[in-house]
Amino acid sequence: MSDDDRTYSVRLMTRVEGEGRFYLKLKGDQVLESHLNIFEAPRYFEAFLCGRAIEEVTDIVARICGICPVAYQMSAVKALESALGIAPAAAIRALRRLLYCGEWIESHALHIYLLHAPDFLGYASGMAMAVDHRDAVERGLRIKKIGNQLVAALGGRSIHPISARIGGFSAVPDAGRLAELRPALQQALSDAIETVAWTAGFPFPAFEQDYTCVCLEHSTYPLEWGERIYISGIGTVPVEDFHLQIEESQVAHSTALHSRLKNGQHYLTGPIARLNRHYPRLHPLALDALNKSGLQLPVRNPYQSIVARSVEVVHALAEALDIIDSYRQPAAAYRAYTARDASAAGATEAPRGLLYHRYRIGADGLVKEAMIVPPTSQNQAQIEADLVAVAPQLLALQHDQATHLCEQLIRSYDPCISCATHFLRLAIDRDDTAADAGR
Repeated sequence: MSDDDRTYSVRLMTRVEGEGRFYLKLKGDQVLESHLNIFEAPRYFEAFLCGRAIEEVTDIVARICGICPVAYQMSAVKALESALGIAPAAAIRALRRLLYCGEWIESHALHIYLLHAPDFLGYASGMAMAVDHRDAVERGLRIKKIGNQLVAALGGRSIHPISARIGGFSAVPDAGRLAELRPALQQALSDAIETVAWTAGFPFPAFEQDYTCVCLEHSTYPLEWGERIYISGIGTVPVEDFHLQIEESQVAHSTALHSRLKNGQHYLTGPIARLNRHYPRLHPLALDALNKSGLQLPVRNPYQSIVARSVEVVHALAEALDIIDSYRQPAAAYRAYTARDASAAGATEAPRGLLYHRYRIGADGLVKEAMIVPPTSQNQAQIEADLVAVAPQLLALQHDQATHLCEQLIRSYDPCISCATHFLRLAIDRDDTAADAGR
């Protein structure tokens, strides 16, 4: 190995979803090999949904993620309702959007304050950061708390909610119950606007990528609804046909599937993709916060996703207040249906990005086939590409600085709870034997 050969190896990444490692080999500034190795055991959700009653699907898929269970439930009911040929009433749609706002609020607040901000401020964890930045951390916890309360008010509990079902909800709240949340939501909205200004002032590494962005297409800022999906450079396609636009493949170095477009292009989904496409559709308060932040659009720096998430928290809180103010309790909590042979897809915008479900069901009311494409797997090839692109910067950095830059980049994508700890261990293998022998 020559003196310009370097190997960067991230040997352990611990997350709620599983475990992984990163390996990068360079010769000079040329990347010879790059692997993002996710070695979590397969979870088989798509397989064991088959043969289950369609009424069970929402409770089962909620268990895929403890951070964004609502996203899995809403994508599932959207797909199943399309297959059944039913559409929820407008009041039910509004409640589902409110429920989704709650999840965006709590998930984004967790990621911003406890998982990602410590990277910019030089702390190993949110707990360590709280020692010197107590007011900021308490602000983040207030925001997260009201998000959890909103999910609990609509879903029955804040983690793995249980009220979502095909056709609507098992029960709906009265207007008074939602109105009780209004003061805390108003305080959180003020906190969220402050959060945008706070995160916009962070020191961002100089790094840009030309992203192919993928997100739901809708006349409003996309959360729980959309009939088409936007793919930059291609245009929009029906949600029903999205599986025809992508290719999931198994790579030798990972148990997680990689998603790419049919032309082989990796792509980005999540807050940056949504903001780049839909920023004019933000709530006026969120758009004002964005304009004041100085964030340049389109966003091409993944490290700035923390600002994009902060803007989305403002949007979710402002919209939640609007929905509560106009809420009228629906006459029925759900719409009846009759099972039939059919297949259909549904997609929503999870906090991390586009979440796609597709089901084939039978007249017996059982699931025959299931396909779930989560945002993490869609972003995985893009994460790998970003780490390759940032590699030349690592060469000029000290060991701990290079480690930190990679950690920040990965945490820009994936708001997992255990990422709050220092989860990357970067080994730099430099073999100078050949160079020494020539001196």
